[in-house]
Amino acid sequence: MTLASERADAALIAPTYNDFRRTLNGSGCDKCPALCAGRRSIVVDRGNPGAKILIVGEAPGETEDRLAQAFVGRSGKVLDEVFASVGIDTNRDTLIANVVKCRPPNNRPPTPAEAANCKPFLMRQIELQKPRAVVLLGATAARHLSPADGVAMRDRVGKLFELEQFPGVLFQILYHPAFLLRDPRRKPETKAHAAVLRDRLTALGLMELLVPIPAN
Repeated sequence: MTLASERADAALIAPTYNDFRRTLNGSGCDKCPALCAGRRSIVVDRGNPGAKILIVGEAPGETEDRLAQAFVGRSGKVLDEVFASVGIDTNRDTLIANVVKCRPPNNRPPTPAEAANCKPFLMRQIELQKPRAVVLLGATAARHLSPADGVAMRDRVGKLFELEQFPGVLFQILYHPAFLLRDPRRKPETKAHAAVLRDRLTALGLMELLVPIPAN
């Protein structure tokens, strides 16, 4: 194990979320040669570690790599729009992370080995944040946190479910914002799915601090 990998692994025992973020950001992690060779930044997150909702995407893109923040490019703007439509501010009311923390070459999906290398960091984020809901954006996030072999994405998207590994946490799969950029016709459906999550969390008394739903 390299010194950089050891520094990254120290984030897994960080006592607070801010310690986790600071340790991983400064580690120079080199567990994935193809990723660390071309990245500018380790992109840990964007948003509020004290929020009740965690949003998990696939990987940073070019803008995210440059700014060292998750979902701040074109896809991030779509994500913000979807959640703002149901009264959720992604910077205040959610924490946003990815399956892998470094940009893959040419924005390709992360390999199974890369996802496995980075999964302990995502699990530690969940442990420290203690979300009450986790939104999985797209097939990659769903595959690595809630695999369902042989079940089509269209048959899982929008539904609320729980996982034995995370008792008491609601999960929901949504279309990835990059897919919505390619097919904007799916955007109203995605906003409706986000409203389902918002309504369930409201019924549980967890959404008191959210802004009112914008008027039509």
